[in-house]
Amino acid sequence: MRVLITAGPTREPLDPVRFLSNRSTGRMGLAIAEAALRRGHEVQVVLGPIALQPPVGADVYVVETTDEMLAATLDFLDDTDAIICAAAVCDYRPTARSEQKLKRGAMKTIELVENPDIAAEVGARRGTRPLAVFALETTDGVANAIDKLERKNADLCVLNTPDAIGADEAAFTLVRRDGSTTDLGKLAKGALAQRLLDEMSL
Repeated sequence: MRVLITAGPTREPLDPVRFLSNRSTGRMGLAIAEAALRRGHEVQVVLGPIALQPPVGADVYVVETTDEMLAATLDFLDDTDAIICAAAVCDYRPTARSEQKLKRGAMKTIELVENPDIAAEVGARRGTRPLAVFALETTDGVANAIDKLERKNADLCVLNTPDAIGADEAAFTLVRRDGSTTDLGKLAKGALAQRLLDEMSL
């Protein structure tokens, strides 16, 4: 099968030096890509800016901004059998980017605009193909994950917390569209990737 994975963060430039982003390392998405390759799938990864090297054998398309990630994801979507949105996408971007480095005092107020919702765009176009998403929550995790599944038209959500960022292992919960959950406890990200692919029958 052909599996499409989004991974890593996105960056939204403020000026030639600074940007808005998050602490995602892309480790989870790359673990999923490696697990899918080992199962014999063709793997495409739309990858935000990270320091880690993607697994050999994956078709990797590197992007920076959320708009770039959305465009690449939609370009690959028609030729895909399953989609896993593991990227940590910036929800907002500056309304304007300065072409010159902003000096001290020039950024007291930054106006933001909402970015497109990549998972929701994929969910609206996926048809019957399986779609999994991730939710990093600090409160009301299961309720927020169920809400995310509805808003993104996804089948499965992997729930985790900020402790997972950059870690080799973390606590995960699988949340399904029907509201059922499976607490996986603490797993290495490679093991979570295998469990996710099993759940998606990949």
